[in-house]
Amino acid sequence: MKTLFEYRDQYVRSQPSAFCPGCGGGIILNCFLRAIDDLGLDQDKILAVSGIGCTAWIPSPNFNGDTLHTTHGRAIAFATGAKAFNPDLTTVVFTGDGDGAGIGGNHLIHAARRNINLKVILVNNMSYAMTGGQIAPTTMHGETTVTSPYGNPEFPFDITQLVKAAGASYVAKWSTYHVIELTNAIKEALQHKGFGFIEVLSQCPTQQRRIFNLRGPLDSLPPRILDMFMESTYNRNRESKGGYLYAVPASNPKKTLDMVSGLGSAKIVDHMGFGQVVRVDNPDTDELRGKLEALGEVKYVADHMEKKIELGLFEKYERPELTDSLQEIIRKARGEQ
Repeated sequence: MKTLFEYRDQYVRSQPSAFCPGCGGGIILNCFLRAIDDLGLDQDKILAVSGIGCTAWIPSPNFNGDTLHTTHGRAIAFATGAKAFNPDLTTVVFTGDGDGAGIGGNHLIHAARRNINLKVILVNNMSYAMTGGQIAPTTMHGETTVTSPYGNPEFPFDITQLVKAAGASYVAKWSTYHVIELTNAIKEALQHKGFGFIEVLSQCPTQQRRIFNLRGPLDSLPPRILDMFMESTYNRNRESKGGYLYAVPASNPKKTLDMVSGLGSAKIVDHMGFGQVVRVDNPDTDELRGKLEALGEVKYVADHMEKKIELGLFEKYERPELTDSLQEIIRKARGEQ
């Protein structure tokens, strides 16, 4: 197995990082490079396309290969042209939730409909992060951003389901916590003939400290957010393990933690759906629920699966791909058999 330095020397241009401290972009770049290395792909035959936003800095200028840094929301359109002109290129689009699902949302759904052989890695940090943290089409309802100081009144897209419904033939969703699963998904998508789409929940300490109301030193936030992704998600392709409940505090999480002492193994955790909650591990959840609900410091008792985000493989099948269809039309137009 290669060392980190060997991956860096082969695949990464040496330069100062454009990422904020704790950004998930470096994790995603790492997963991508490991995937193409494991598959033995020629980096000189890979085209990495990006638009505008934090995610655009993942391939451009980091990836030591051909990159196309395009205009806001138009990465998939540029990539479609490149792939149609040269079908032999392994063409990968790196786009953010604002760039790919907001500004470029129409390009996304039509690329999925056409089933063109592009691979789109959409990084979802739940805001327009680079321009100040405004509401994006992925910002959760009620969350605080610079353009929603009293809470987001809108409801977000479920991008994975949207792209699946539009016709993508490979669809997966992971987070920057799930690095092994994400790397394997990128490998699967790269080997798949057709439109491959992977949504990646990614940490952005700069903006998510406001979105999720995370208090504490800045350098403590990246691992906290990664732990939050673990706590707030489940793998749809595996059986979920129970044996715990969440106690949503009535006021102060520390007071709630003190109150539940003795009811099981308890700790304060960050949860994307509930904020800071007290997780209580106890296999007898029926009895535990009754005791928690009787406590004055507990506002609400949540099941271990409540408000969790579904991750995993959502779609994988074969159907005619656009560039093959275009080549067939060209042959017919030329009168070739």
